[in-house]
Amino acid sequence: MGKIKLNINIFQNKGFKDGYVMNKFPDQIIRIAIVFAVLIGIVIAIKLFAIPPELQEQGIFRTSAIERELDHPSQFAGSEICSDCHDEEYDLKLNGYHSTLSCEVCHGAALAHTEEPDEFTPDIPNKRRLCAICHTYNLSRPTGFPQINPYAHNPLEPCITCHNPHDPVPPESPRECVACHANIARTLSVSPHVKLECTTCHATPDEHKVHPRSVRPGKPENRAFCGKCHDRGSDRKDAPKIDVSSHGQNGEKYLCWQCHYPHLPEID
Repeated sequence: MGKIKLNINIFQNKGFKDGYVMNKFPDQIIRIAIVFAVLIGIVIAIKLFAIPPELQEQGIFRTSAIERELDHPSQFAGSEICSDCHDEEYDLKLNGYHSTLSCEVCHGAALAHTEEPDEFTPDIPNKRRLCAICHTYNLSRPTGFPQINPYAHNPLEPCITCHNPHDPVPPESPRECVACHANIARTLSVSPHVKLECTTCHATPDEHKVHPRSVRPGKPENRAFCGKCHDRGSDRKDAPKIDVSSHGQNGEKYLCWQCHYPHLPEID
């Protein structure tokens, strides 16, 4: 009898008499569980009763919506038709920096203009903000793509003041290098080589300006190139001097720029 009474006391102390299983969970957890259960019920109800069958079968796009959009009349004419009346501008663009752009990228949909040229005039983007959409500096853009800070680059002036929009050739060099190689230009600005133009060391074909990723500029191919300024026999007085033939542990094995970063060469 003593053992039975002891077990009853333990049972009562643990709270089974008042619902132990429920009391061992805090009220906050019970409330959260109820909220989740309600949300799951709402989601299931929406999926079963609120979403039309065609959306359940075709994903988020209705077949009828796609068909309706395809039935809209086209508003674009295509660049080729522009050459019928604007052959000079078309040929200039075709062989210039903007050769891969359709005329309607900048001038807007022009089908109405091609059908009624006197009644409908295409947009003429003569403000800075349109060019900045593509040419504002952005790290995600590929190397070689011309980029500028529109607030600092020729401030307040329309881009067409200096650039022909159909072939926006950079007006100056080496500023044209800075447009694509801004990081290198910033490094070069604190370098002993700051007074050198890019073309001093890089042979740059004209095609590189149009197709920078496929036509690369040249690099010095031998140690004698740097030796023109840095060899002991050089008459360049303001450049550090070394014996090009023996400088470096491996002599002729390495080119200078493989050990010295040319845009910011260290000086011992």
